[in-house]
Amino acid sequence: MCINSIVLPFHYNMNIPSVDQVFAIFSKLNQIPRPSHHEEKVADFICDYARKLGLEYQRDINNCVVIRKAATPGYEHAEPIVVLNHMDMVCVGMNNPLTDTVKPYVDNGWMKAKGTSLGADNGIGLSMALAMLADDTVVHGPIEVITTTNEEDGMTGAAGLSKDFIRGRKVINLDSEDYDTITTGAAGAYLQEHRLPIHFEKAPGGKRRWFRITINGGKGGHSGVDINKGRASAVVLSWAILAAIYNEYDMELASISVGEANASIATKAEMVITVASGEPAEFVKAQQEQFNTWVQEEYGDTDPNITCQIEKIEPQTQIINHDAFHAFMLCMEQIPQGVLKMSNTMKDTVETSNNVGRIVTGEDHILVTTHTRSFIDADMVKTGQDIAEAFAEQGASSVVLMSAPAWQERQDSDFLRLTSDVFQEVLGWRPRPVAMHFVLEAGYFVQKYPGIEIASIGPRIVEPHSTAERVEISTIEDIWKVFIHLLHRLAS
Repeated sequence: MCINSIVLPFHYNMNIPSVDQVFAIFSKLNQIPRPSHHEEKVADFICDYARKLGLEYQRDINNCVVIRKAATPGYEHAEPIVVLNHMDMVCVGMNNPLTDTVKPYVDNGWMKAKGTSLGADNGIGLSMALAMLADDTVVHGPIEVITTTNEEDGMTGAAGLSKDFIRGRKVINLDSEDYDTITTGAAGAYLQEHRLPIHFEKAPGGKRRWFRITINGGKGGHSGVDINKGRASAVVLSWAILAAIYNEYDMELASISVGEANASIATKAEMVITVASGEPAEFVKAQQEQFNTWVQEEYGDTDPNITCQIEKIEPQTQIINHDAFHAFMLCMEQIPQGVLKMSNTMKDTVETSNNVGRIVTGEDHILVTTHTRSFIDADMVKTGQDIAEAFAEQGASSVVLMSAPAWQERQDSDFLRLTSDVFQEVLGWRPRPVAMHFVLEAGYFVQKYPGIEIASIGPRIVEPHSTAERVEISTIEDIWKVFIHLLHRLAS
């Protein structure tokens, strides 16, 4: 892939290796299924890559990998630098994330994927790190490239790292999506699974009609980055249409499936219901037109393609017991969704939010996942515990999958100042320091490795965790140049 060069400031004359190797590695990653919790194949690829380069590497029990490369001759006494990435991706739009591959294409300066999420988060950053290791013209001190697992769905990889897995205390994190910023802080995250017990009963007899309610076409997006953009959540829409029918008519639920990933705003849903025959059944069918009218009024600007379809289907053999269905409706009514509080100290920044990512009917339970985020750890935990208590009141059990702390770097850090200087030297402008409403592994690293400093940079990635995910190609080359020059400056 050929990328047009940009004109650099006159004082910048350092030789930078071609970015083509970054794209070549990303192309290989696209062929390796790498959903969270199933990173064995991509970890194998990374280890094999290190072996072929003759580099020392270590792989832990969670499949996290660190590759170590000695300093460029003459820079052996430079401070070790850690380059951080994660190897998993959010697999949206895939029929089978364990086997499906990503099919990228270029459209008007952007790289996208056909029908699925692209995995630029964090595949581009990982590709940069691996490409750097393979190029001996890059000047650097001792390097540790660490690639973690399950970043997108619990951060168990980072949480489980041993205290001696890395030695460096300055970290370049290539997992960032805002090209013109340095991420210097990130919200914490409190991810939970709630299981509401159910049992299936024989479907009621008599004259009844059965319907499948399908919601499709939501824009979705990252449940942290995009939570304040007013987008429709299929979770909210599902509860709204179920409540409209449930509150007025004799209705039973047979199954429900909403959302695809814990860290995404749900884009689709499917529910199977039954109601007694007669006038109420016609009311149910009439909900389709009323519901779509309401959705367009509320979400036409953000989600113009979202639709609801209600179709009659053949009678089913079983339903969820009514008490459990009632308990489920009470839970969903109490669970907060979206932005809960804006920050008083960070302009236009969400301080606390909650997103329901998935609802799935199991053999003996309904599974609901909630993802609470906040820059205030105590508020985050309190909100998460309140949600768990609401489920507990209806007989549900809750498990905390992740409780990742918020992170805030010192704004007067020499490391951040140097990173900003390099942007100025290479690209002619300074990035804005920002705190983002998504969780980064930095919180775990700060806890685990005392004295660590982190600067998070990356290309422009839009709509991560969705089928609309795309990365601006020119910004990949820009960040590649900044990355390589920053390594040189740190070594010097």
